[in-house]
Amino acid sequence: MKDILTTKRLSLVQLGPSSSELVVDYVKRNRTFLAPWEMERDEAYYTKAFHAELLNIEAKLIEDGHLFKVWMLYEERIIGSIALSNVVRGAFQSCHLGYRMDGTLVNQGLMTEGIQAVITYAFDVMKLHRIEANIMPSNTASLRVVEKLGFYNEGLAHKYLKIHGVWEDHIHMVLRNAAME
Repeated sequence: MKDILTTKRLSLVQLGPSSSELVVDYVKRNRTFLAPWEMERDEAYYTKAFHAELLNIEAKLIEDGHLFKVWMLYEERIIGSIALSNVVRGAFQSCHLGYRMDGTLVNQGLMTEGIQAVITYAFDVMKLHRIEANIMPSNTASLRVVEKLGFYNEGLAHKYLKIHGVWEDHIHMVLRNAAME
């Protein structure tokens, strides 16, 4: 476990394969809560072996500059993750934001706090120009988080992602780094 960022209440850490048990604990605790917002998962997803391999893959993507991912540590347990994926350089300087939270801790500002730290890192350290978040219209809590952080609506992507077995529309929310304009 490697501390990357800290906030008032959180440590944002990168995990290696040896931490797969912590991730499995998180996904099992939140299996029902996260199901409506994620792709369908088979039973292998809830194993230590699966997450050890996934953490290995993510470490390589992080090393290659295509991913920035942190796990939220609060009161000595993993309560969520925040990722900047599909990092594209060149003329684009952009990425996709993804995040998920422990269902027992929603509406306490923890996700907003964590994402704010990641945004600052993305703009000040990674020098990205644009962060994009695609959110299902029915996920009002998630929309509230990005709206509080200054994201704006660029439109609706029809049948954008297959979530829980259904092709779902997503609202395309964007935050630009004004310092780069």
